[in-house]
Amino acid sequence: MFNKILLPVDGSEPAMRALAVAADVAGRYDAEMAVICVYRHHSPLESSLSMVRATDPSPPDKALSEHAREVVRVAAEELGRLGASKVRTMVKRGPPARTIVNVARDENFDLIVLGSRGLGDVEGFLLGSVSHKVTSLASCPCLTVK
Repeated sequence: MFNKILLPVDGSEPAMRALAVAADVAGRYDAEMAVICVYRHHSPLESSLSMVRATDPSPPDKALSEHAREVVRVAAEELGRLGASKVRTMVKRGPPARTIVNVARDENFDLIVLGSRGLGDVEGFLLGSVSHKVTSLASCPCLTVK
């Protein structure tokens, strides 16, 4: 049923919970997995929409890129520890939700598994969330892990 699973990660606890679920699903279907971390250069006002955050409000892309690479490396190691054998990683720059959806579409993923930060209805409506945006924009099924 699921041959290719996309797992967006940002190093957060919700992303790690999603990782465990994705590893379980991949194991059940012998699916290929891709771990993606999306970063973008952003202002402090945009920080709530970014998958990767930095303490400096205007860090150079290199620092964000390096942090994203570390996030996917750690995630891939954890997937290996959980028994996932077909795992590749990718780091992309751009708006997180749109980039995730585009990668899923362009590479024909069957499922996106992602963590939810659990924004409340009002905060989620005002700020939006990557998981809500991905779920509403993706053409493949999405599994949001709370």
